[in-house]
Amino acid sequence: MKLLKTLLVLILLALGGAAALVGWVAVAPVTSKPLEVAVMQGSGLRAIARQAREAGVEMNEDLLVQGLKWATQWTDRPVRAGLYDLPAGASALTVLRSFTSGKPRLVSARLPEGATFRDLLGWLAKSPYLVRDLSALKPAEAAKLLGAASASDLEGLYFPDTYLLNPGAKESDVLRMARRAMDERLAGIWAQRAPDAAVKSPREALILASIIEKETGRDAERPLVSAVFNNRLRIGMRLQTDPTVIYGLGERFDGNLRKVDLTTDTPWNSYTRGGLPPTPIALPSAASLMAAVQPAASQALYFVARGDGTSEFSTNLADHNRAVNRYQRGQ
Repeated sequence: MKLLKTLLVLILLALGGAAALVGWVAVAPVTSKPLEVAVMQGSGLRAIARQAREAGVEMNEDLLVQGLKWATQWTDRPVRAGLYDLPAGASALTVLRSFTSGKPRLVSARLPEGATFRDLLGWLAKSPYLVRDLSALKPAEAAKLLGAASASDLEGLYFPDTYLLNPGAKESDVLRMARRAMDERLAGIWAQRAPDAAVKSPREALILASIIEKETGRDAERPLVSAVFNNRLRIGMRLQTDPTVIYGLGERFDGNLRKVDLTTDTPWNSYTRGGLPPTPIALPSAASLMAAVQPAASQALYFVARGDGTSEFSTNLADHNRAVNRYQRGQ
């Protein structure tokens, strides 16, 4: 603290401003309300001063640049990229001390479980202080920027989590981090697969996990849902799962799945095509990934929603039809 006071006196004397000297040494407030100042990565001292001014710091920009220059030299601490919280009534001394503390917050970007690539662009747009190199584009354009032919080629490849980055990082940086995280997580989970799992590769496990993710939000039911699909894959029975149909409809889906939709063929329609769809249909959680390779020990081939967030599982069609009548038709 004494060092910074001495520093400020020297700065102001060098500038030759007696009035400014009084203002600085008297630690007059330079913030009228709590402020969040984002120092963008790669910013020089002039840019940092400008960013502070734009955030509401009431200081002369040239004076702030000089203060930052001397403060970083005397403390031997550069101003790191990040978010700095300044209290209401902060003095110039407080501002300089905050910027040279080396303890800024990072920007958080959340990728939610069950999101599609199109959804991810919307979520990235909600994260402040990121360079908009993806969310301002159409999904196909964003996919091309990421080196893919289409958005479906990137479906499910990013691990859902909250990622921390410097202000000024690109949205594509978030996805690169998330893709590395998914690759690592999937490799670890694949190494734990059960011997009787029907999925034959990490890619198949990822696709199945994305279907499990869309079929249930209950961790306890994921292995049972996985058992149904693993059992069907094993005997060559079609998966017949609505989320794949909805994904195949894309923007044509209006929230109401009709019978005609179930019979309209797309590469993702698991009513009209056997096996797994060609790509994942959403971001699977860690729980869904594990369930895909470690299904429950069950012979169930069917399940139906009970209406309370849980499902009724059946091993044969007769029992399943009775469950459908009971829980879906109220009979």
